[in-house]
Amino acid sequence: MDEALWAFGRASGVVALILFTASIVLGIITRSGRLLPGLPRFSVTLVHRNVSLVGSVFILLHVGSLLLDSYAKLNVTDILVPFIGSYKPFWQGLGTVAVDLLIAIIVTSLLRQRLGVKVFRAVHWFSYAMWPIAMVHSIGNGTDGTSSWFLLLAAVCTLAVGTALIWRLSSRFVESARLRQESA
Repeated sequence: MDEALWAFGRASGVVALILFTASIVLGIITRSGRLLPGLPRFSVTLVHRNVSLVGSVFILLHVGSLLLDSYAKLNVTDILVPFIGSYKPFWQGLGTVAVDLLIAIIVTSLLRQRLGVKVFRAVHWFSYAMWPIAMVHSIGNGTDGTSSWFLLLAAVCTLAVGTALIWRLSSRFVESARLRQESA
């Protein structure tokens, strides 16, 4: 059973990384107010939210399966307090930091109407920190972190996020409030 939990924990972590890569890229596209081919404007926001939600579910599955796995020996404190775990505490701690940031992002997203747009946006910027921290965690702590297939996947994910981020920071990126208003 432990081998199955370990394999599920690894697989769910990889799927979460792919989903959060897509979420970051979709979030940048959403902020721009641009269309995705074949989708109406409002759908870009919905796809971003749904991909983020499914990614969060896979993080929950990743952490939950490793909590139940006797080899990983995780406990609740390891999940919430970084750098105290027994197995590769630094790399595991990075995963904990990423989960803590994810929790903050989820809570502010759920309370967006009560907290206001400024607080939501300020906390949502943590996404740009969460993703690379999670990526480094997966390379340093993951069983497959240094295997060629995973490093190729990590390179593709990094290229996708890097390209979107370069576009986001470039002068060609023009936020279109009008386009976002039309999609709301």
